[in-house]
Amino acid sequence: MNKPTRNRTTGLLVLAVMLGFGGLAYGVGQASAVLGHDATTTHTANRTASRTTPDATPVAAPQTRAPQPAPLKVRPELIPGKRLMGSGDHGAQVRELQARLKQIAWYTGLVDDDYGSATEAAVRGFQAKRKIAVTGYVDARTLARLHAMTRKPTDDELHNKLPSMNGNAPGKADPRCLTGRVLCIDKSTRTLRWMNDGKVLQTLDVRFGSTINNTPTREGLFHVGWKSRDHVSKLYDSSMPFAMFFSGGQAVHYSSDFAARGYAGASHGCVNVRDYNGIKSLFDQVQVGDKVVVYWS
Repeated sequence: MNKPTRNRTTGLLVLAVMLGFGGLAYGVGQASAVLGHDATTTHTANRTASRTTPDATPVAAPQTRAPQPAPLKVRPELIPGKRLMGSGDHGAQVRELQARLKQIAWYTGLVDDDYGSATEAAVRGFQAKRKIAVTGYVDARTLARLHAMTRKPTDDELHNKLPSMNGNAPGKADPRCLTGRVLCIDKSTRTLRWMNDGKVLQTLDVRFGSTINNTPTREGLFHVGWKSRDHVSKLYDSSMPFAMFFSGGQAVHYSSDFAARGYAGASHGCVNVRDYNGIKSLFDQVQVGDKVVVYWS
Protein backbone atom coordinates (compact mmCIF):
# COMPACT_ATOMS: atom_id res chain seq x y z
CA MET A 1 0.00 0.00 0.00
CA ASN A 2 2.84 2.26 0.84
CA LYS A 3 4.74 1.74 -2.46
CA PRO A 4 2.14 3.37 -4.61
CA THR A 5 2.34 6.46 -2.43
CA ARG A 6 6.06 6.67 -2.86
CA ASN A 7 5.71 6.22 -6.58
CA ARG A 8 3.12 8.95 -6.73
CA THR A 9 5.33 11.27 -4.67
CA THR A 10 8.27 10.42 -6.82
CA GLY A 11 6.19 11.09 -9.85
CA LEU A 12 5.12 14.42 -8.52
CA LEU A 13 8.73 15.35 -7.81
CA VAL A 14 9.77 14.32 -11.29
CA LEU A 15 6.95 16.36 -12.75
CA ALA A 16 7.97 19.43 -10.71
CA VAL A 17 11.53 19.06 -11.77
CA MET A 18 10.50 18.71 -15.39
CA LEU A 19 8.29 21.78 -15.12
CA GLY A 20 11.21 23.68 -13.55
CA PHE A 21 13.53 22.69 -16.30
CA GLY A 22 10.88 23.56 -18.80
CA GLY A 23 10.63 27.08 -17.43
CA LEU A 24 14.37 27.31 -17.50
CA ALA A 25 14.38 26.09 -21.02
CA TYR A 26 11.76 28.68 -21.88
CA GLY A 27 13.98 31.41 -20.34
CA VAL A 28 16.97 30.16 -22.22
CA GLY A 29 14.91 30.07 -25.35
CA GLN A 30 13.80 33.63 -24.80
CA ALA A 31 17.40 34.70 -24.20
CA SER A 32 18.52 32.84 -27.27
CA ALA A 33 15.84 34.58 -29.27
CA VAL A 34 17.06 37.97 -28.06
CA LEU A 35 20.68 37.06 -28.60
CA GLY A 36 19.83 35.73 -31.98
CA HIS A 37 18.24 39.06 -32.91
CA ASP A 38 21.36 41.04 -31.75
CA ALA A 39 23.69 38.72 -33.60
CA THR A 40 21.66 39.15 -36.74
CA THR A 41 21.78 42.94 -36.42
CA THR A 42 25.54 42.91 -35.81
CA HIS A 43 26.11 40.64 -38.75
CA THR A 44 24.01 42.93 -40.97
CA ALA A 45 25.97 45.99 -39.76
CA ASN A 46 29.21 44.21 -40.49
CA ARG A 47 28.04 43.41 -44.02
CA THR A 48 27.01 47.04 -44.54
CA ALA A 49 30.35 48.28 -43.21
CA SER A 50 32.18 45.90 -45.48
CA ARG A 51 30.38 47.48 -48.43
CA THR A 52 30.88 51.16 -47.40
CA THR A 53 34.35 51.18 -45.79
CA PRO A 54 37.04 52.31 -48.28
CA ASP A 55 39.73 49.90 -49.33
CA ALA A 56 42.14 49.66 -46.40
CA THR A 57 45.11 48.87 -48.64
CA PRO A 58 47.88 51.37 -47.58
CA VAL A 59 48.66 54.00 -50.19
CA ALA A 60 52.30 54.96 -50.64
CA ALA A 61 53.17 58.60 -49.73
CA PRO A 62 53.93 60.79 -52.73
CA GLN A 63 57.60 60.86 -53.51
CA THR A 64 59.31 64.27 -52.92
CA ARG A 65 62.70 65.27 -54.25
CA ALA A 66 65.34 66.18 -51.70
CA PRO A 67 66.06 69.93 -51.74
CA GLN A 68 69.03 70.74 -53.93
CA PRO A 69 71.62 73.29 -52.75
CA ALA A 70 71.44 76.59 -54.61
CA PRO A 71 74.30 77.07 -57.04
CA LEU A 72 77.04 79.35 -55.80
CA LYS A 73 76.84 82.81 -57.34
CA VAL A 74 79.90 84.96 -57.88
CA ARG A 75 79.28 88.67 -57.45
CA PRO A 76 79.79 90.38 -60.82
CA GLU A 77 82.09 93.02 -59.32
CA LEU A 78 84.49 90.27 -58.19
CA ILE A 79 84.95 89.02 -61.74
CA PRO A 80 87.89 90.85 -63.36
CA GLY A 81 86.99 92.80 -66.47
CA LYS A 82 88.95 93.42 -69.62
CA ARG A 83 92.24 95.26 -69.05
CA LEU A 84 92.06 98.86 -70.24
CA MET A 85 95.38 100.07 -68.84
CA GLY A 86 97.92 98.66 -66.45
CA SER A 87 101.54 98.27 -65.45
CA GLY A 88 103.95 99.27 -68.20
CA ASP A 89 101.50 101.56 -70.02
CA HIS A 90 102.32 105.19 -70.82
CA GLY A 91 100.39 108.24 -71.95
CA ALA A 92 97.88 110.96 -71.12
CA GLN A 93 95.27 108.49 -69.88
CA VAL A 94 97.70 107.28 -67.23
CA ARG A 95 98.37 110.87 -66.18
CA GLU A 96 94.64 111.53 -65.76
CA LEU A 97 94.23 108.27 -63.83
CA GLN A 98 96.93 109.32 -61.37
CA ALA A 99 95.44 112.80 -60.97
CA ARG A 100 92.00 111.35 -60.21
CA LEU A 101 93.46 108.88 -57.71
CA LYS A 102 95.30 111.78 -56.10
CA GLN A 103 92.05 113.70 -55.66
CA ILE A 104 90.81 111.01 -53.27
CA ALA A 105 94.21 110.44 -51.60
CA TRP A 106 94.95 107.02 -53.12
CA TYR A 107 97.98 108.21 -55.09
CA THR A 108 100.56 110.53 -53.53
CA GLY A 109 103.41 110.50 -56.05
CA LEU A 110 104.10 112.83 -58.92
CA VAL A 111 101.55 112.81 -61.73
CA ASP A 112 103.26 111.58 -64.91
CA ASP A 113 102.68 109.35 -67.91
CA ASP A 114 104.01 106.09 -66.47
CA TYR A 115 101.90 103.28 -65.00
CA GLY A 116 104.45 101.99 -62.51
CA SER A 117 104.38 100.11 -59.21
CA ALA A 118 103.07 103.11 -57.25
CA THR A 119 100.13 103.53 -59.62
CA GLU A 120 99.41 99.79 -59.54
CA ALA A 121 99.43 99.82 -55.73
CA ALA A 122 97.04 102.79 -55.71
CA VAL A 123 94.65 101.00 -58.07
CA ARG A 124 94.78 97.84 -55.96
CA GLY A 125 93.94 99.80 -52.83
CA PHE A 126 91.08 101.60 -54.56
CA GLN A 127 89.66 98.31 -55.89
CA ALA A 128 89.89 96.56 -52.51
CA LYS A 129 88.17 99.43 -50.71
CA ARG A 130 85.29 99.44 -53.23
CA LYS A 131 85.04 95.61 -53.30
CA ILE A 132 86.03 95.40 -56.97
CA ALA A 133 88.17 92.52 -58.25
CA VAL A 134 91.69 93.43 -57.10
CA THR A 135 93.90 93.16 -60.17
CA GLY A 136 96.09 96.27 -60.11
CA TYR A 137 95.03 97.08 -63.66
CA VAL A 138 92.12 99.28 -64.70
CA ASP A 139 88.99 97.68 -66.13
CA ALA A 140 85.67 99.31 -67.06
CA ARG A 141 84.16 98.83 -63.59
CA THR A 142 87.18 100.38 -61.83
CA LEU A 143 87.28 103.33 -64.21
CA ALA A 144 83.54 104.01 -63.91
CA ARG A 145 83.68 103.98 -60.11
CA LEU A 146 86.70 106.27 -60.09
CA HIS A 147 85.03 108.76 -62.46
CA ALA A 148 81.89 108.75 -60.31
CA MET A 149 83.94 109.74 -57.25
CA THR A 150 86.20 112.35 -58.87
CA ARG A 151 86.10 115.26 -61.31
CA LYS A 152 88.07 116.05 -64.44
CA PRO A 153 91.57 117.08 -63.31
CA THR A 154 92.66 120.68 -63.81
CA ASP A 155 95.73 121.53 -65.86
CA ASP A 156 97.58 122.33 -62.64
CA GLU A 157 96.73 118.92 -61.22
CA LEU A 158 97.97 117.21 -64.38
CA HIS A 159 101.29 119.04 -64.09
CA ASN A 160 101.79 118.89 -60.30
CA LYS A 161 101.15 122.60 -59.72
CA LEU A 162 99.40 122.92 -56.38
CA PRO A 163 98.14 126.10 -54.71
CA SER A 164 100.43 127.66 -52.13
CA MET A 165 99.93 126.25 -48.64
CA ASN A 166 99.23 128.11 -45.42
CA GLY A 167 99.34 131.65 -46.79
CA ASN A 168 96.42 133.03 -44.77
CA ALA A 169 97.13 135.49 -41.95
CA PRO A 170 95.15 134.64 -38.78
CA GLY A 171 93.06 137.22 -36.96
CA LYS A 172 92.58 137.86 -33.26
CA ALA A 173 92.19 134.72 -31.21
CA ASP A 174 88.90 134.07 -29.49
CA PRO A 175 89.21 134.32 -25.66
CA ARG A 176 88.18 130.65 -25.41
CA CYS A 177 91.35 129.78 -27.34
CA LEU A 178 93.69 131.23 -24.70
CA THR A 179 93.49 128.43 -22.14
CA GLY A 180 94.22 124.75 -22.49
CA ARG A 181 94.85 122.73 -25.66
CA VAL A 182 92.71 124.19 -28.44
CA LEU A 183 92.05 123.90 -32.15
CA CYS A 184 91.28 127.60 -32.69
CA ILE A 185 89.44 127.91 -36.02
CA ASP A 186 88.79 131.39 -37.43
CA LYS A 187 86.17 131.57 -40.19
CA SER A 188 87.02 135.18 -41.01
CA THR A 189 90.64 134.51 -41.97
CA ARG A 190 90.12 130.83 -42.90
CA THR A 191 92.83 129.65 -40.53
CA LEU A 192 93.29 126.96 -37.91
CA ARG A 193 95.73 127.54 -35.07
CA TRP A 194 96.86 124.76 -32.77
CA MET A 195 97.34 126.46 -29.40
CA ASN A 196 98.34 125.48 -25.88
CA ASP A 197 97.57 128.01 -23.13
CA GLY A 198 97.58 130.86 -25.62
CA LYS A 199 100.81 129.84 -27.39
CA VAL A 200 100.48 129.16 -31.14
CA LEU A 201 102.17 125.87 -32.07
CA GLN A 202 100.97 125.48 -35.67
CA THR A 203 98.91 127.42 -38.24
CA LEU A 204 97.08 125.85 -41.21
CA ASP A 205 94.83 127.17 -43.99
CA VAL A 206 91.30 125.76 -43.88
CA ARG A 207 88.00 125.96 -45.74
CA PHE A 208 84.47 125.30 -44.54
CA GLY A 209 81.05 123.98 -45.47
CA SER A 210 78.81 125.75 -47.93
CA THR A 211 75.85 127.80 -46.75
CA ILE A 212 74.49 127.69 -50.32
CA ASN A 213 74.24 123.90 -50.12
CA ASN A 214 72.91 124.15 -46.56
CA THR A 215 75.98 122.39 -45.13
CA PRO A 216 77.67 125.12 -43.06
CA THR A 217 80.37 124.38 -40.52
CA ARG A 218 78.90 124.78 -37.04
CA GLU A 219 80.21 127.55 -34.76
CA GLY A 220 80.81 127.42 -31.04
CA LEU A 221 82.80 125.54 -28.42
CA PHE A 222 83.26 121.80 -28.99
CA HIS A 223 85.65 119.01 -28.03
CA VAL A 224 87.38 116.32 -30.07
CA GLY A 225 85.12 113.30 -29.63
CA TRP A 226 87.10 110.73 -31.63
CA LYS A 227 89.83 110.39 -34.24
CA SER A 228 90.18 108.27 -37.40
CA ARG A 229 93.46 108.24 -39.30
CA ASP A 230 92.23 106.63 -42.52
CA HIS A 231 88.57 107.60 -42.36
CA VAL A 232 86.22 107.23 -45.34
CA SER A 233 82.85 108.99 -45.27
CA LYS A 234 79.91 106.55 -45.34
CA LEU A 235 77.61 109.35 -46.41
CA TYR A 236 79.68 110.67 -49.32
CA ASP A 237 82.03 107.71 -49.91
CA SER A 238 85.00 110.09 -49.87
CA SER A 239 88.38 109.87 -48.18
CA MET A 240 88.86 111.92 -44.98
CA PRO A 241 92.44 111.22 -43.79
CA PHE A 242 93.45 112.35 -40.29
CA ALA A 243 89.85 113.09 -39.26
CA MET A 244 89.27 114.62 -35.82
CA PHE A 245 85.52 114.70 -35.15
CA PHE A 246 84.17 117.49 -32.97
CA SER A 247 80.43 117.86 -33.76
CA GLY A 248 78.46 114.89 -35.05
CA GLY A 249 79.81 114.11 -38.52
CA GLN A 250 81.83 117.33 -38.74
CA ALA A 251 85.58 116.97 -38.40
CA VAL A 252 88.90 118.61 -39.11
CA HIS A 253 90.59 116.51 -41.83
CA TYR A 254 92.82 116.56 -44.90
CA SER A 255 91.11 117.31 -48.24
CA SER A 256 92.77 116.42 -51.52
CA ASP A 257 90.11 118.50 -53.29
CA PHE A 258 91.09 121.56 -51.25
CA ALA A 259 94.75 120.88 -52.05
CA ALA A 260 93.95 120.71 -55.77
CA ARG A 261 91.35 123.47 -56.23
CA GLY A 262 91.78 125.74 -53.27
CA TYR A 263 88.76 127.84 -52.40
CA ALA A 264 86.96 127.06 -55.65
CA GLY A 265 85.15 124.31 -53.73
CA ALA A 266 83.71 123.75 -50.27
CA SER A 267 83.23 120.95 -47.75
CA HIS A 268 79.99 119.32 -46.58
CA GLY A 269 80.41 120.95 -43.18
CA CYS A 270 83.86 119.74 -42.16
CA VAL A 271 86.95 121.88 -41.66
CA ASN A 272 89.20 121.01 -44.63
CA VAL A 273 93.00 121.24 -44.44
CA ARG A 274 95.08 121.22 -47.65
CA ASP A 275 98.54 120.72 -46.15
CA TYR A 276 98.94 116.93 -45.98
CA ASN A 277 102.11 116.89 -43.90
CA GLY A 278 100.76 119.65 -41.67
CA ILE A 279 97.51 117.82 -40.81
CA LYS A 280 99.42 114.57 -40.36
CA SER A 281 101.62 116.21 -37.73
CA LEU A 282 98.62 117.88 -36.09
CA PHE A 283 96.70 114.59 -35.92
CA ASP A 284 99.50 113.01 -33.89
CA GLN A 285 99.46 115.87 -31.36
CA VAL A 286 95.73 116.35 -30.79
CA GLN A 287 94.07 114.21 -28.15
CA VAL A 288 90.45 113.19 -27.64
CA GLY A 289 88.91 115.78 -25.31
CA ASP A 290 90.92 118.77 -26.60
CA LYS A 291 88.85 121.91 -27.20
CA VAL A 292 87.68 123.06 -30.63
CA VAL A 293 86.58 126.68 -31.03
CA VAL A 294 84.96 127.75 -34.31
CA TYR A 295 84.29 131.51 -34.50
CA TRP A 296 84.41 134.72 -36.54
CA SER A 297 87.24 137.11 -35.60
